[in-house]
Amino acid sequence: MSETGILSHQESVIVAASAAFLYDLLSDITRTGEWSPVCTSCWWDDEAEAGRVGAWFTGHNELPHRTWETRSEVVTAERGREFAWVVGGSFVRWGFSFDAAETGTRLTESWDFLPDGIAMFEEKFGEDAHAQITDRTQQALDGIPKTLTAIKRLAEVAIDSGAQAHA
Repeated sequence: MSETGILSHQESVIVAASAAFLYDLLSDITRTGEWSPVCTSCWWDDEAEAGRVGAWFTGHNELPHRTWETRSEVVTAERGREFAWVVGGSFVRWGFSFDAAETGTRLTESWDFLPDGIAMFEEKFGEDAHAQITDRTQQALDGIPKTLTAIKRLAEVAIDSGAQAHA
């Protein structure tokens, strides 16, 4: 699998909101369908563990040609700093980090296709693994800017509407 191309990517946007406000918004995975172009809904597997490191959640994903669910584990939950999870416990890491910026917060979304994910795709798809990995990579590359744009719009509208931006 030496020619799979990009297996990690990140992009950032400046959002006129505090890091704590953005963290609270994005760590509420039940709202993911409001900004994700693929994941239409998420729910905590155990509501008592919601938002904590080690908590698992299920996501329902939809594309025109397929629908599927994933289970993910929260691996980082540092309010105002970073919220991240790993699909399947070891396959793909997604995360949001929050850094101070002059006009609010630099929100960065990151995606990493991990070695266990590559191995799983090789086992599951055989000779078609490279094409499947390339497809998932392109979905991430296309989806991250759409996600960031939607989050920025949602957060800034909420703040303009009087939500607590500097919690």
